[in-house]
Amino acid sequence: MHILVSGLVNTETTAAVRGFPIHYYPIDYAFFGVNTAVSGVAFNLTKALVTLADTVRLVSMTGNDFSAAYIRNDLEALGVSAEFLQPRLRQTPSSVVLYDPEGKRQIYCDLKDIQETACEFPDAVLDGIDLVVACNINFNRPLLHLAKAAGKTVATDVHVLSDLYDGYNREFMECADILFLSDEAVGENWYAFMMRLADTYPCKIIVMGRGAKGAAMYQRETGEILEMGAASAGPVVNTVGAGDALFGSFLHFYAKGCSPVEALRRAQLFAAHKITVSGASNGFVPESVIEAQ
Repeated sequence: MHILVSGLVNTETTAAVRGFPIHYYPIDYAFFGVNTAVSGVAFNLTKALVTLADTVRLVSMTGNDFSAAYIRNDLEALGVSAEFLQPRLRQTPSSVVLYDPEGKRQIYCDLKDIQETACEFPDAVLDGIDLVVACNINFNRPLLHLAKAAGKTVATDVHVLSDLYDGYNREFMECADILFLSDEAVGENWYAFMMRLADTYPCKIIVMGRGAKGAAMYQRETGEILEMGAASAGPVVNTVGAGDALFGSFLHFYAKGCSPVEALRRAQLFAAHKITVSGASNGFVPESVIEAQ
């Protein structure tokens, strides 16, 4: 499949900590516990999809700095063109993720000036594209409408959502054919929240990631919500990036012809493998591993 992924790319440093809350001490020697890699939602999705043998066209923005060169090198290693990676920012975004032995994490994300900077979307960006993945970042708002006007299927992940009419995410939800979100802020009655979401927006498929409880999916075709328990592929090391893994792999399997239920089942396995490794863009496995289970 040929998939357009547009969104945030950044460098990410992960640091292993003894536990939360963190008690003060001047220095800790976490041997092999501090690592830096390329990450960001758009990069995580791109790497997951490429691992699953999709062809990805990536759109994002960076600075003109060391981090941008680092990102370009990683894209080249993946076989992904940097043609639409635009050096329009004062600095490349970066993040720091602290994680404990139980897999809990605390993320510090520095977006620099990306939320105030416009991105270019030339007409050719949609040529030959089967699916548009528009991450919920400000510069993607024009892309949503370009993709809809071109008749493309649009997928987005709004991550943590607590308000059905959230001002920031509303435009993304109005344009999405496939919508992903987390249950972290929806409250105890997640089922009712999903049904209200389906009544409010025209999405064909809504998937809610529920962490260790698995995932739930609404299909407009049936009007029903399916619950699916979490899969396991080994001890959990770090859950950061699990949602991106679930989202990206679902899109892969769904786009290649799997039913939504089968796509979600496979995506759960893909995400389960991912969280046995630390780092948001690490731990992705090829399709053959998923199909063998």
